[in-house]
Amino acid sequence: MSADYNHGMKKVIVVGGGLAGLSVAFRLLGHADVTVLEADQRLGGNIHTTTSPDGFRVEWGPNGFLDGKPSLLQLCRDLGLGNQLLVASEGSRKNRYVFWNDQLTALPASPLGILTTPLLSTRGKFELLAEPLRGRGRDPSNESVTAFATRRLGREACRVFMEALVTGIHAADPEKLSVAAAFPRLVAFEKQHRSVLRGFLASAKAKRKAVEAHGEKPLPQRMWSFRGGLREVIEALRHKLADRIETGIRVKRIVRIDGMNQVVLDGETRMADHVILACPAYEQARLLEAVPGAPSADLAAVEYNSIAVVALGYRVEDAPLNPDGFGYIAPARLKRDAIGVQWCSSIFPDRAPPGFVLWRALCGGALRPDVLGWDDETLLRNVHAEMMRIMKVTDHPKFSQIVRWPRAIPQYHLGHLERVQRIEAALQTVPGIHTAGNSLHGIALNDVVERSNVVAATILGG
Repeated sequence: MSADYNHGMKKVIVVGGGLAGLSVAFRLLGHADVTVLEADQRLGGNIHTTTSPDGFRVEWGPNGFLDGKPSLLQLCRDLGLGNQLLVASEGSRKNRYVFWNDQLTALPASPLGILTTPLLSTRGKFELLAEPLRGRGRDPSNESVTAFATRRLGREACRVFMEALVTGIHAADPEKLSVAAAFPRLVAFEKQHRSVLRGFLASAKAKRKAVEAHGEKPLPQRMWSFRGGLREVIEALRHKLADRIETGIRVKRIVRIDGMNQVVLDGETRMADHVILACPAYEQARLLEAVPGAPSADLAAVEYNSIAVVALGYRVEDAPLNPDGFGYIAPARLKRDAIGVQWCSSIFPDRAPPGFVLWRALCGGALRPDVLGWDDETLLRNVHAEMMRIMKVTDHPKFSQIVRWPRAIPQYHLGHLERVQRIEAALQTVPGIHTAGNSLHGIALNDVVERSNVVAATILGG
């Protein structure tokens, strides 16, 4: 049975109208008869930007994206957004802080900075700088971030630097997080160069030589967004896909009939050659429960943490500490009410009206799930107290906004890579079912777009 409905094109249904679903549909546009179904009335998932009447522009989810991988930057250019891209300030690239020993301290930005940082004792510095002298350890494929970083970098560097990194990216418990799944480059560096530090140096050297071979000047990794916020990429995708998108449509389940995929909605069913599940893992699990051989149990086993975003706008005169930087992280083990704060109006200066600063406090995470149970008044009061203590603010915020994400970031716990292998093997037995999004193959926006590109290429090449 075939579904060659549109001049021989394959019929493709994408479930989920976030960045994953919209970007894969965009790559299929013109090559397949594609439809995007989104249960919410709003597209974009956790990518959303709001601007208050007085000019505070708040990102509900990601604050921007890095250009270390080309996938999202290339998507923006393909959408015609290249000349609208906005690069983050130089200070936000160079200056990042950690809250440690009850004070803000700049993270070292160079090997010399490691020698002089007060974040490590003399012994901690020696252990970190001696990392290249250590041989390979046991197989890190099922090793936690804590175990790997302690073994390679030393206990102090793990607790300060690596746990800050884990908190800032995953808001996770580093003792449960799989280093091979969450930080595959570190594992690759140890395998290929017998050292993480040597691996970083070799990677930077190779990148510099590749860029110079094209007659270009090497540039450091930078963060990007748009003047109107990340919502602009979602709006551009919505415009390109136009009537291919249907919102307010909840898919009840997927059923296999005569080798075809039947998408069951309220009151109707639709047939498709391919169904792309670009929704969270728990939704993918629910939709595949009626499909024999589908990996519903493994998908349902992917855990998520919870995050609350608290945006605060202070008058400049009430914020004496207004550093030229990205923000600070309070490593998860400290269990602060705010696990990190981004200085949004320092990163992208137009995020606050003149005379004000805009900061975003990230609260909750794997080690502080209780925070999501607080009411808005308590959450705002406690976060403001953190700003008084750490950022030395002298008056209450003149603007505030709270966004809650009960299931925010998938947690790549120990055993994640083995789970992904089982999921992919199971999906081989149910042709035409594909997974996209950040549940399995990387949580960053670039990873999401890269995965969507892979899925689109698989369908078009099949």
